[in-house]
Amino acid sequence: MVVLAFMQSRKRLLTHVFFWVVILVWLTQLFEVGGPGYTVAFNTVLMLFPVHLIYFYTLAYIIIPKYLYTRKFLALSLSFALLAIGCMLVYRSIEILFADPYFFKEMHKLYPDWKWKKIEGTFVEQIVNMEYMIHALEQSNSVVWIALVIKFFRMWYERKQVALQAELNFLKSQIHPHFLFNTLNNLYALTLNQSPKSPEVVLGLSDILRYMLYECNADDVLLKRDVAIIQNYLTLEQLRYGDRLDLNFSIKGNIADQAIAPLLMIPLIENAFKHGASEMTEEAWINIDIDVNDSRLKLKVSNSRPRQLPERDATCGNIGLQNLKKRLELIYPENHLLTIYEEEDMYLAVLQINFGTVAYPVKAMEKEVSFHAGCTDILKTKPSHS
Repeated sequence: MVVLAFMQSRKRLLTHVFFWVVILVWLTQLFEVGGPGYTVAFNTVLMLFPVHLIYFYTLAYIIIPKYLYTRKFLALSLSFALLAIGCMLVYRSIEILFADPYFFKEMHKLYPDWKWKKIEGTFVEQIVNMEYMIHALEQSNSVVWIALVIKFFRMWYERKQVALQAELNFLKSQIHPHFLFNTLNNLYALTLNQSPKSPEVVLGLSDILRYMLYECNADDVLLKRDVAIIQNYLTLEQLRYGDRLDLNFSIKGNIADQAIAPLLMIPLIENAFKHGASEMTEEAWINIDIDVNDSRLKLKVSNSRPRQLPERDATCGNIGLQNLKKRLELIYPENHLLTIYEEEDMYLAVLQINFGTVAYPVKAMEKEVSFHAGCTDILKTKPSHS
């Protein structure tokens, strides 16, 4: 934790240094236009630079946190007005006493006859000149508002990322009880009949839960590990249904080197059992195909459906699918496509996820998984018994 805090502080310090260096170069470039050279412009900017620093850090780290975050808007307005007036007076005073005389001296070396109206008069006469006072107000505020816009944008982005991460963590936390509930139902069905397969189910369930509790906290996991959990889950379901379920599972492509967000495929496979095999009194079938290449993963899950669908509790029937859709939107925006087809006697779900930053456009994915182009054969062909 100490090391992480140190790294974050160091990164923030470097960001601030980089920003002020860019501002210093930019202001030097502006002051140099029509001037005696970059050295004079740089020195002039350095004389006025402390005003920009004091203005920004007082406003950003004292006034705004104290009054804006606590919604004390009157105090915020008064404090900002006083700070702006104070910085304007200091900026103009530095111009009169140091910056302008230095600039005039260097210009006079190059152009002996050059005259500058801005430096004429006493200190009081110069500081009450409204034309140059307004100019000082503009100059002192220009950099501050650039910095504040960047700061507010960064704050907005960070809060958005925190909110998205919190929502994603909430969705991931929902997977555990939902998945556990369904798997415990399987174990309950076996224990009712005092099945000797119950210990095997318990061992399989423990491996799945170990994966969920200790490995799924990461943003990505190895695809081969996620697939291994799917295979474990399928083994548990096959133990439950026995010969009355024709289960076909195939993998095409190399799954060893790819990474994926955990537990995105399980909800579709769960649905195939929950709303297919578990609701059928006759023989049921399920087809699961995973096709992987360097740029994308495609999962196809098809299953038989009962001719007469039983009544379902509307309050808890679609938690897994709704959760999956939200997670996909958060993790793979514009890089995924989930398509679901329903026929009278079968159900098909096709999920495609693009890896990395180079991805297929969504329209191309839609063509690839379209009903007429690629799904008709799956919908009309019942898998053969193995």
